[in-house]
Amino acid sequence: MTPPLIQLAEAQQSAPVTDWAGRIAWVVGLLVFVVFVYWLMREGWKWRGRLQGDLPELPAAPADAAEPKLTMSGRYHGSTTAGQWLDRIVARGLGTRSRAELTLTDQGLDVVRPGAQDFFVPAAALRGARLDKGIAGKVLPEGGLLIVTWEHGDREIDSGFRSDRASEHPAWVEALNQLSTTENTTSTTEHTETEGAR
Repeated sequence: MTPPLIQLAEAQQSAPVTDWAGRIAWVVGLLVFVVFVYWLMREGWKWRGRLQGDLPELPAAPADAAEPKLTMSGRYHGSTTAGQWLDRIVARGLGTRSRAELTLTDQGLDVVRPGAQDFFVPAAALRGARLDKGIAGKVLPEGGLLIVTWEHGDREIDSGFRSDRASEHPAWVEALNQLSTTENTTSTTEHTETEGAR
């Protein structure tokens, strides 16, 4: 009869040896892949910016600011070609997400962005506003985004904002649509009167 200690010794096996070289190779390979994907994304961003290089400089807010109609604190989520929610615009800093302070006056919409380029949308350039659920790179529940449509150069642009208090969105849609309608009616009347005077 075999003594219990000898049986125990025969039953024990050495632990498998860790293949450190294989593990290190996998980690290095994964890091190289991640860096490569990041580089591709960065190059794609720069390429898109070059394609959109014809976009004019963004207007600045007038020095003599009018009385604010509405103000809002929230986030700027980006801009796209109007009606094409995945066609992101990155030129002139419009692709940079940031905090945003919005002020609406009779002169237009002032967008102040800490850490990113501010811009101003003149009232004559406003084309309307609506509630939506998504813009390139950001999807929220239905009505979670305030989309402002405006014209800059020869492009119509959709810019997406989200207030810290989403209950403010409907008032902004109403005020922006009212201002854009008023401005478009005024400019059409002026154009007709000018044409008639010739």
